[in-house]
Amino acid sequence: MKIKFLNLSFAAVLAIAIVGCGGSKSESTSQPAPAAQTSAKTVDPSTAGSITGTVSLDGAAPTARPINMSAEPYCAKAHSTPIVPPEVVTGDKGSLANVVIFVKSGLGPDYTFDAPKDSVTLDQKGCMYDPHVIALMTGQTIAVKNDDQTTHNIHPTPKDNREWNQSQPPGATPIEQSFARAELAIPVKCNVHPWMKSYIFVFKHPYYAVTTKDGKFELKGLPPGTYTIEAWQEKYGVVDQTVTIGAKESKPVSFTFKANASGD
Repeated sequence: MKIKFLNLSFAAVLAIAIVGCGGSKSESTSQPAPAAQTSAKTVDPSTAGSITGTVSLDGAAPTARPINMSAEPYCAKAHSTPIVPPEVVTGDKGSLANVVIFVKSGLGPDYTFDAPKDSVTLDQKGCMYDPHVIALMTGQTIAVKNDDQTTHNIHPTPKDNREWNQSQPPGATPIEQSFARAELAIPVKCNVHPWMKSYIFVFKHPYYAVTTKDGKFELKGLPPGTYTIEAWQEKYGVVDQTVTIGAKESKPVSFTFKANASGD
């Protein structure tokens, strides 16, 4: 009888242990780990607006001394008239070229943007960089061409990206490069022709523009919000404005640089 009682007691304890283990297992499987969440979001085109405007120079553009290209006969012969440095290029009514307009802040860190598949071209023509200022997105290809019958040396000098320095003889295929990180006003020089200078701007987002001689710009596809818009000019520095746009709203703004405000 004693042995039978012990056997029954052991069976009862074992049953309780099995039920307890089964309960724990059931509880653990009923609460799966939460799925990983991503904070990335894209712009809703149905609510996107835009910012348009003009950039001008208040006052007379400075008189620039012509570039001396006599050290390179080909370069000197490529121009029928003297060439001046493109630091300040104006059009009608003081409209200002080569000004970079971009969203400085206000987008927030959550938006993601794909780099355009089209490349941005930087040409070497008449021993000058054309355009003088270019802008592109991180990961986007820059294609450097040489239209001259002389060898050039393309040498961007970034601080936050990889520096590169490549020679390009006449007739060579375009040099293709890209930049991994956003960086503003990367100087570009030619080690062969010291008067050749240019700037590259690299952005994480597509909200930027470079003005031509008409001074006009447009930042399209912006989500509603309040933004700091910055205008950069090589000689006169930067000017900021705060702009708020609503859904589908197009808001005009203008930037003015003072001709006597340079650091010279």
